[in-house]
Amino acid sequence: MELRQLRYFAAIVEEGSLSRAAERLHVSQPPLSTHLKALEQELGVTLLERGNRGVTPTAAGTLFYEEVRAVLTRLEQARGLVRQVHRGDVGTLSVGFVSIADYSLLPPALKQFRHDYPLVEVQLQELTTDAQIRELRAGRLDLAIGLAPVDEPDLAFERLRREALVLAAPSDHPAVQGDAAVDLRDLARASFIVPPRAIGPGLYDLVISRCRAAGFVPRITQSARQMQTVIGLVSSGMGVALVPSSVQNLQRAGVRYRSLKGRAAQVELGILRVRGGAGPLAHNFIGTLHRVASESVRGTV
Repeated sequence: MELRQLRYFAAIVEEGSLSRAAERLHVSQPPLSTHLKALEQELGVTLLERGNRGVTPTAAGTLFYEEVRAVLTRLEQARGLVRQVHRGDVGTLSVGFVSIADYSLLPPALKQFRHDYPLVEVQLQELTTDAQIRELRAGRLDLAIGLAPVDEPDLAFERLRREALVLAAPSDHPAVQGDAAVDLRDLARASFIVPPRAIGPGLYDLVISRCRAAGFVPRITQSARQMQTVIGLVSSGMGVALVPSSVQNLQRAGVRYRSLKGRAAQVELGILRVRGGAGPLAHNFIGTLHRVASESVRGTV
């Protein structure tokens, strides 16, 4: 029994005529009759009765048509689903992200992606960059949004955007009184809150290097893994912090943000994935991230 025979049979029943079925299927009538006879012989039953007004299904033919129609419908559904999967239109995507991404690119990217791919479920995990690397290698993440530098031969890093560092300080700190940019040299005696180098070497090294360029080594009194924790410590008066500019979207009572004088110190946010391991779902999400990043850059010009 061939799939073609089932399609031919269904068309004949639906058209009620071999000639109309042949026209619909774009085949000549003799092969259609041949396939129908072969199908009836294989089943050992008469499926259609031929009369002056065309063909009508027998009782067996009616039952067989209902089953055939169900099979063909399921086949079309399967074909459509396979194509959706191939295009990355349906499925589950696991994405890791550093907290900084949640204050900048991630919310608009998720909104756009859900609009464009409503059948894709995005599972999010907030992770530091070092944890993202472990999860990617273990196959538990499809891609991640992390901080540079990432020097791992089996992983690829695609830059999305750069962000200047700004000062986050308790609202009563002398450095943030007024609206002027802050000279980093004025913070030489301040207590600094910095994420541990093990989880964010790029940000840690940038803070240290800029402080040294200003003529002092920062006195680090607190460490925190997540940016919201850093800002929470600042709001408690535990110290000051240099944070990416998008963190200013995290408004917390008792905290003021100010830009820094001089050449901007910038952190780099990007897409992290296993080399050659991104499927259609991941590629679609990566494309959305790049579009949102480009639009955010144009919006600041």
